[in-house]
Amino acid sequence: MTDRAAIVAAAADSIARGSKSFALASKLFDKTTREHAWLLYSWCRRCDDLADGQDHGGERQIVVDPMARLGTIRFLTNAALDGQATGDLAFDALGLVARECGIPRRFVDDHIAGFALDAEDWQPRTEHDLLRYCYHVAGVVGCMMAVVMGVDARDEDTLDRACDLGLAFQLANIARDISEDDVVGRCYLPVDWLVEADIQPGEHMRPHFRSRLADMAWWLANMVGEYETSARVGARTLPFRSRWAVLAAAGIYGDIARKVDALDHAAWDHRVATTKLEKAGWVVQALGQAVINRPMTVGRAGLWERPKN
Repeated sequence: MTDRAAIVAAAADSIARGSKSFALASKLFDKTTREHAWLLYSWCRRCDDLADGQDHGGERQIVVDPMARLGTIRFLTNAALDGQATGDLAFDALGLVARECGIPRRFVDDHIAGFALDAEDWQPRTEHDLLRYCYHVAGVVGCMMAVVMGVDARDEDTLDRACDLGLAFQLANIARDISEDDVVGRCYLPVDWLVEADIQPGEHMRPHFRSRLADMAWWLANMVGEYETSARVGARTLPFRSRWAVLAAAGIYGDIARKVDALDHAAWDHRVATTKLEKAGWVVQALGQAVINRPMTVGRAGLWERPKN
């Protein structure tokens, strides 16, 4: 069996290659939490790459065997959780972090359910469907990360806020990636929204629909803001360095949605990203927020409710 150091090293390389934003935020954790975050990220990244035909989040391809890939994800995940060496360091990373942190199996299963939706060529019909998808692919990752940071898996209130951060991240991704998703035949804009905007299915990237698409990006950016604000409330209960990391990541990803909104019609002319200087600015700003630790107090009334088993 591969030793722990080798699995951690591979996970560190994975996050460095796959996400500059998450890699930077992870450096703010204490060493133990940082390693656990890398391990969890490594598995999530590998599953995502398998499902989308990518290499560490690179250019996506049209996948011709989605159900077979889903079967591989399920098989290797189950093997890793059962304590078996899988021959794939990213799946071995899941087994390691699940054992060391006590990540509930239901969270892992919920995440895989998101890959199943994509394998079925699913598209949300309503805003509720959209948020359910966001839960499976990102909100539940927020729940797992909360456990990695020491949150009790029975602390439903804090897990709700952690889920909200994952929802904010994914909604920002969806706003940014509308064009890229369309290239591989995917659309995560709810059918109800398209109908309201009088856009035919599959036609949303037509140039003459850009103004209506910009309206949807505005809706998504507002949703990102609501869930980001809620997540900041939950961060106040975390240990200082974890709180700092979470607040930095929230700001960096929130900026993606805000940039898409500000760019209006031009939002999909090139891939929106945050600069190194902007990321550094959020690290500094989040430090002050983490020290003061007095986020705006807001309830969750009106926000989507994650499933509780």
